[in-house]
Amino acid sequence: MKNLSRSARLVLLLCTGTLFANSQVPVLNSYPSAAPTIYLDFDGQTVTGTGWNVSGPIYCGPSGLSSNQITEVFNRVSEDYRPFTINVTTDSTKYWSAPAKKRIRVIVTVTSDWYGSAGGVAFVNSFTWGDNTPCFVFSALLNYNSKNISESSSHEAGHTLGLRHQSVYNSSCVKTTEYNPGIGSGEISWAPIMGVGYSRNLTTWYNGPNSISCVTIQKDLDVITSAANGVTYRSDYISNALASAVPEAFANDQFTASSILVKNTYENVYKFNVPSLKLFQLSAVPFNVGAGNAGANLDLKVTLYNSSQVALNSYTSSSTLNVLIDTSLNTGTYYFKIEGTGNTYAPNYAIMGAYSVQGQLIESPLPLHKLQLKGTFDKDNRMLNWTVQADETMTKQIIEISADGKNFSELRQPDNNDRSYSYRPTNTGAALYRLYAEFDNGGHYYSNIVAIKPSGNNYKPKVLNTLVTNGVIIVSSPSVFDYSLLDLAGQVLAKGKVENGMNTISANGMITGMYLIRFMDGDQQYTEKLVKQ
Repeated sequence: MKNLSRSARLVLLLCTGTLFANSQVPVLNSYPSAAPTIYLDFDGQTVTGTGWNVSGPIYCGPSGLSSNQITEVFNRVSEDYRPFTINVTTDSTKYWSAPAKKRIRVIVTVTSDWYGSAGGVAFVNSFTWGDNTPCFVFSALLNYNSKNISESSSHEAGHTLGLRHQSVYNSSCVKTTEYNPGIGSGEISWAPIMGVGYSRNLTTWYNGPNSISCVTIQKDLDVITSAANGVTYRSDYISNALASAVPEAFANDQFTASSILVKNTYENVYKFNVPSLKLFQLSAVPFNVGAGNAGANLDLKVTLYNSSQVALNSYTSSSTLNVLIDTSLNTGTYYFKIEGTGNTYAPNYAIMGAYSVQGQLIESPLPLHKLQLKGTFDKDNRMLNWTVQADETMTKQIIEISADGKNFSELRQPDNNDRSYSYRPTNTGAALYRLYAEFDNGGHYYSNIVAIKPSGNNYKPKVLNTLVTNGVIIVSSPSVFDYSLLDLAGQVLAKGKVENGMNTISANGMITGMYLIRFMDGDQQYTEKLVKQ
């Protein structure tokens, strides 16, 4: 790899195109008091006098992202760097006031013709150079996808802090993949940030072989918090000991709390008092930017203790990153401990980040024997049905909907005798549902939360001309999907995104023969064969 006026390795993140109008950049900071700074620059920049300028100035256009997209990218990148004394910001004044050798500008731009087809590029260790050398993320080549731009931004900033790629090697120590792609599907799927996590939900720092060799183990956390970078871990404000647990007082039978697990070994402990026999419900949710805990860096585990500090039960989920507790408690003092945990796919190494909890006490839990909600997708309809077994008479029931699992709003108030509801949403993406029920004795309850995401043969893109005789592939899609066009040897020829409706994909460059086109939507993927004549 060619050096550009620095004795540092140039590293890049491979990827893929549409253009949106520039919009106002919101002023955002993740940790304003921190000196080390990662500046996400979305509004364009002229770069001069750096190692990039071997052919003169580089004129970078704005990112082409909307304000909402910019906020999502900021939140995702901030969560990746949340445990550290680093301020992720969109404010240029914060960048210029930061120490020269403790800052980096990440230019998110549509302009990439000066460099090539990479999705991003950075100089290793340039965070500490002190000469305003930036790194770049090419938004157009990443299809203006907020998730992918976020992954690339954290990845390239990681390079500037000294990190190389997390790679994959076989048993003979031969590198098989430059970018570790991670593993798994669904909400708990995982990949390292310094690999490639576009198709995985949970992306974290990692301790594994980097791109140099199979025996060169890169501990990402140690590199980020090295003395050279001037970065440390944030202070831990919540005790990990039951004896000094943080008290939570109920107001209107509810409390909320939030904090950050700044290391994978840290635990946060809280205590609360139950005045009489009641139903206790606790929702523990990692910081996220949407449905399915998108953008989270934590898989949570909660342990409940009694007044004698004896563990009553531990709660975690095998398929989600959040935790729900629903149990009856007698009068007394109780404790709960919040911690991160690895899962089937994700190692525990860097399960760290922000979370929030909401607890509530509900009167008279005994008359309600069962309140269970189920949900399915049938063609274009969302189908919800539920079971209510109670000694008392129901006086109200409300179906609530959420995109992120934290903020619910009323969808429908069915008749009290109804036990099912179906509708056709205008938004065909994933959604979360719960049922709120009230009874004539004053009791009120929430059901379990169910997620409905379209699946099956009716919810996938369809190639309308599998025999390609002209210059385009025509695709009908029910929603937004990523696609990859491959030859039979597995080489990726093109990548992009199809939208809801009719789409055309260029077939230019395809020679006569058979090809595969793969469509991906988070935890689902579909593959069709094509023949080019």
